[in-house]
This record gives sequence, C-alpha cells and structure tokens, in this order.
Amino acid sequence: MPERLKNLLSQTDRKILFVGIGNLLRQDDGAGVYISTRIRERENIKVITPEVSIENYIGKINSIDHDTLVVIDCVDMKRPAGSFDLIPVERVGDMTFNTHNISLKKLSEFFRNELLILAIQPETIAFGENLSYIVHESCDKIIELINKKEV
Repeated sequence: MPERLKNLLSQTDRKILFVGIGNLLRQDDGAGVYISTRIRERENIKVITPEVSIENYIGKINSIDHDTLVVIDCVDMKRPAGSFDLIPVERVGDMTFNTHNISLKKLSEFFRNELLILAIQPETIAFGENLSYIVHESCDKIIELINKKEV
C-alpha cells in the first residue's frame, strides 16, 4: 500500500498538508496524531494536529497554502491490523471512523483542495494510551516514508 503514498510524495512540486486526527486515549485511534507530531516540515510539506476536533480547524487548514490535504486517521477498512492506504475521500463511505463528531466525507465539503485519507487499520480502539505493537510499527514506516528527502 505504500505505493500511493510514495507516488504522492514523489511529486515535489505538490504542496501537501498533513492533518493528524484521532483520540490519544483510545489506543490505535491515536495513530494519526502519533504520525503527524513526528513529520518534519519542509518547503512542500506542512502539518497540523487537531486531534479529535478537526472541525475546529477548518479555517486554519484552508489558510495554509497546499495543493493536497492528507488527513491521517485510524479507519476500519476490514483489513489486517497495521494495514494502511492512501484513499480518496469518496471511498470512505463504507468505512468506519469511530471517534468523530462529523464524517470526513461530510467535512470534505468545507475544504477547497484535493482531500485524501491516509487510513491506518487499527488493532484496537479500547481505552488506553499506547498504540498496539503492529500499528506502532506501521506508523513508524509511514513517518519514515514522509520524512525521506527523496522518495
């Protein structure tokens, strides 16, 4: 699955805004926040971390110059834990987002640019502060891909 992410990152003329969302108190649901807080910003890559309240960041997100918005989140894609994929927002209709007040598909109507979801399959979203081992490993791979100077 990293091919789609690698392809996006290889387009060095494209400005990407990564937005990490999730609940740090629900184990793997914190994956998006874990990743976004470890992304190194550079000229074409920016990052913000709204955690559980992305709807409160609509103005800020739209004020940051970007071509593609990538929301990083834990999504039940009915795949093995730790699987991840970069998917268009139109494909999230049949996937479950466990901790949001508003669906990402509905929220996408407020954003002016292309919106993709960097979806990570959780192992558990039970109460707790640590990522599961398998999701932690996947998150570290994603961080390594994003932070590479050349893809």
